[in-house]
Amino acid sequence: MFFHIKELQYDAAPERPDPVYAKKLQEILGGHYGEMTVAMQYLFQGLNSRADKKYRDLLLDTATEELAHVEMLVTMIARLLDDAPVDVQEEAAKDPLVEAALGGRNPQHVIVSGLGALPADSAGNFWSGSYVGASGNLLADFRDNLTKESHGRLQAVRLYELSDDSGVKDMLSFLIARDTMHQNQWIAAISEIEQRECDLVVPATFPRSLEKQEVSYDFYNFSRGEESKKGRWANGPSMDGKGLFNYVASPPAYGPKPFLFPAPLPVHDTIPMVHPKPSKI
Repeated sequence: MFFHIKELQYDAAPERPDPVYAKKLQEILGGHYGEMTVAMQYLFQGLNSRADKKYRDLLLDTATEELAHVEMLVTMIARLLDDAPVDVQEEAAKDPLVEAALGGRNPQHVIVSGLGALPADSAGNFWSGSYVGASGNLLADFRDNLTKESHGRLQAVRLYELSDDSGVKDMLSFLIARDTMHQNQWIAAISEIEQRECDLVVPATFPRSLEKQEVSYDFYNFSRGEESKKGRWANGPSMDGKGLFNYVASPPAYGPKPFLFPAPLPVHDTIPMVHPKPSKI
């Protein structure tokens, strides 16, 4: 069960109302890489975990902290909307160029949420459970967690640069610092599992003998020029230590031209003028 502590994990007090900035701040609340996403992602990964108890505990500890970050952002957005005029984008409309650049206020902050935060991103798109990744394979999931924390910290830093409010920047500096820790913890957990499984590839449990090993470490040049040839991914031992990278300048076609039989008449597809014969394999 969850137990809610009334105090915020960190203060969320702006110097002054700013409904335009409140709209921007929605991104790290209800966006693809926002706090709602990581909270639900870690929660579902943890609750569904069948692996070592320490990983379940790691996930649920972090999920619960992310719920605290949701509360901080909701509080900050609501306070940024304090005393906001109900009229349509009053301040931003004074300068059409500013209005065009900043996008003005989000009218739903008045009409829908009554001067409160929304479970949505900065463009007004409502949060979706499709943002959540929880596969049961912790190496895949922890890498996804690292990606989301990386994007989340990047967006928080950009929002920090866009603000001149010391209260907003103080709260963001805390969230940025926590994202630093979360990136580090996922890197540590990823490294631990990679070492335990003696592999970098997901899933490590699938027999390599069942994959087409002749192409396992080929890099295909599928664009003009050969600049990609200079990368570490195109030469030397593979990162998992189980093969050698091979740069293929002109990738071959391994299969024949595809052939599809005409659809039955009741499907009402367009009927081909000529019925081609399938290629011989």
